[in-house]
Amino acid sequence: MRVETDSACPGCGVVLAPHDGPMHRYLDSSPACWALYGEVLAREYADPAFFALHRLTVDPYAVQHPGRPSPQTVQSAALYLISLHVVLERGVSFDEAARLLPRAARDKSTYVWLEPPRTRGELTVAHVHAAQGVVDHLRRVRQWAECVWYAWADHHAQVRAWAQRLLD
Repeated sequence: MRVETDSACPGCGVVLAPHDGPMHRYLDSSPACWALYGEVLAREYADPAFFALHRLTVDPYAVQHPGRPSPQTVQSAALYLISLHVVLERGVSFDEAARLLPRAARDKSTYVWLEPPRTRGELTVAHVHAAQGVVDHLRRVRQWAECVWYAWADHHAQVRAWAQRLLD
């Protein structure tokens, strides 16, 4: 008899009970982590108050689960890291960050694979999922985003350079 045990997500490392379900096409997550993220997104889309920091929900999840090197994952990680940088460090609005991303996506040849940090931040989507109410949710989303951005510190200079080119 096989006993199902909790397992760590290959992207963020969160340990969750096994879940038989879909995963993202190229982001490297477990089905359980992907399902938890879906529940957080559902909460945000269902109530505008929870949606206020949505950009900071999408970006950290993507860079905690960057996938394996390919043209698509190279660009994806670069764009989400640029978004984290401009929002968290430059104070760019979420709307402006959203307008910046399509411009950034057109310049595919600029980006290179950034080796993901061994630890991609001690906070995961589970931290946000555990929120109790809107204020707690928003606080946890910001904490998660800052934690994940900090985890990628070895690549900050490169991400800042990419962003600067876009903003010039």
